Amino acid sequence: RALRGLCAAALFLSQLAVLSGRAGSLMTTKLSQPQSTLAKSLTSTSTNAPYFKAFESTEIPPYVTNCPSNGLCSRLPPDCMTCNTNYSCIYGKTATFDCKVKPHVHCVDENNHEQENFTINMTCQFCWQLATSDYVCTNSTNCMTVSCPRQRYNATCTVRDHIHCLGNRVFPKMLYCNWTGGYKWSTALALSITLGGFGADRFYLGQWREGLGKLFSFGGLGIWTLIDVLLIGVGYVGPADGSLYI
Repeated sequence: RALRGLCAAALFLSQLAVLSGRAGSLMTTKLSQPQSTLAKSLTSTSTNAPYFKAFESTEIPPYVTNCPSNGLCSRLPPDCMTCNTNYSCIYGKTATFDCKVKPHVHCVDENNHEQENFTINMTCQFCWQLATSDYVCTNSTNCMTVSCPRQRYNATCTVRDHIHCLGNRVFPKMLYCNWTGGYKWSTALALSITLGGFGADRFYLGQWREGLGKLFSFGGLGIWTLIDVLLIGVGYVGPADGSLYI
């Protein structure tokens, strides 16, 4: 009987050990499932990251709209290329610069082969030293062109697209007040000769007080009329707003 009791106790203990082992495996399986799900989410995130980076890198920069496609690299506007500036060149002499097209810009050489690196020849000078025909400046309509000495105004100038130069392509410059309000010198002279005795020339130029003075004095009895013909003819008398004749 004692032997049977020992055998029954051993059998009970072995069954209990088997049950505890199954429970442990179930717990391990349940705990491993969230980890595998987290690993999958991390994997999917890491695989999507390069996709977003690639998408951002394919965005077209704004300067590409001003760069002609498949044209000569040497004819590209300066905003479409990056050049190694050589500030040791001799002023006024022709200098060679090594340039490279910017990303997303396509150009070719003389043999119609696409290239990225090329050279350009330009005169060694800063942008503010260019001729007046090589840049465009803002105009001023609030200064007098007929004043003595001649007035100047602060203008902002921008170099034309096909011109290459050293330094900033947008620069300030002091310019003379050379603007026009639309008055014609030939019209003013014709009015002074024909109807100057009635002040028509002064009215046309916007000088109302002088016009009324000539009208009521009959052109200063003809003397004022002759003087105005000479003054308008040589350009001494101009529009009242200080602009130039057309």
